[in-house]
Amino acid sequence: MEIITKAAKMRLISRKLWAEERSIGFVPTMGALHEGHLSMVRDARRMSDAVIVSIFVNPAQFDSGKEFDNYPRDLARDADQLSPIDVDYIFAPSAEELYPPGFSSYVEIEGMSNKLEGQARPGHLRGVMTALNILLNIVHPQFVFVGQRDAQQAAMVKKMVRELHLPVEVVVTATAREADGLACSSRNQLLSPDERRAAPALYRALHLAEELFANGERNAHKILKAVRKEIEKESLVKIDYVAVTDTEKLDSLDDLEAQKALVSVAAQFGQTRLIDNVVLKDSRLKGKTGMLKL
Repeated sequence: MEIITKAAKMRLISRKLWAEERSIGFVPTMGALHEGHLSMVRDARRMSDAVIVSIFVNPAQFDSGKEFDNYPRDLARDADQLSPIDVDYIFAPSAEELYPPGFSSYVEIEGMSNKLEGQARPGHLRGVMTALNILLNIVHPQFVFVGQRDAQQAAMVKKMVRELHLPVEVVVTATAREADGLACSSRNQLLSPDERRAAPALYRALHLAEELFANGERNAHKILKAVRKEIEKESLVKIDYVAVTDTEKLDSLDDLEAQKALVSVAAQFGQTRLIDNVVLKDSRLKGKTGMLKL
């Protein structure tokens, strides 16, 4: 496994892999790796001849300089986790490498960037999409792997790839969870012991939504009310939003009959903000593999 820090060298390696007709699976991350990342890497290993993982803490997607500075960074630890699962290259560029002086080109997904996370964190999704577009242009993979936990990002990546005619297939992988259901996230390590005990309230609420749907409930407002009520049983949580939307445009839904629906939650636990979601769909709409069709 080799760690690459320069875009020019990463491009040369990618060109060599293409010349050798070796498919590239790419997993973009910001480091502080957890089981969610590692499960995506294992999927990439199964589907690709070569696996590249980027570790780039993207300043363009943080709400403040303090949040960016406090984000956990440990490249050596991350490399130790990736080496045993046969990652070929880690691409770990600096911010200056991806955003040279005078940088002013951004990717904006109109109609989606201002919903859910975009409404709660203005500018965040523009930063995510811009960085990912740059990384895809450098790495030039056949497959890019994104997680269901960031469902809005996954839907936006698919739209960006389709509309900008990027030559890459987007693979959405299932959310990895801890034993109590909490979605794996780099932010989990920032929770206090009491906050960590409270955090699975999000999963319990989403699981309740799944149960209601499985039992025939198709009224989105009733599901929203039940999810919110379940989360509010936990005194340490402050809800940011609860939403039921379609899975492609992220428009709000009222009736969930005969269509897939995304139930999304975001909440604050002390100074730590967590997100989670589930996709509700009838059995006839479910895929036959572990890969998700948002």
